[in-house]
Amino acid sequence: MEFSDNRIAVRFEYEWHDDSGQWYRSYGNEMWEFDSNGLMQKRFASINDLPIREEDRKLR
Repeated sequence: MEFSDNRIAVRFEYEWHDDSGQWYRSYGNEMWEFDSNGLMQKRFASINDLPIREEDRKLR
């Protein structure tokens, strides 16, 4: 597959915990735009962090 444009959009979801052990599920959308050298020149992101219980994790 060939790509000739300089933009990509992604939807993501991941889980993590802070130093106190509180778990979160983070999810959202991002759009990246690259310059002619392949370096990111713009990044737009919408990220939501949802506190969850450890037993409610679905990504392991």
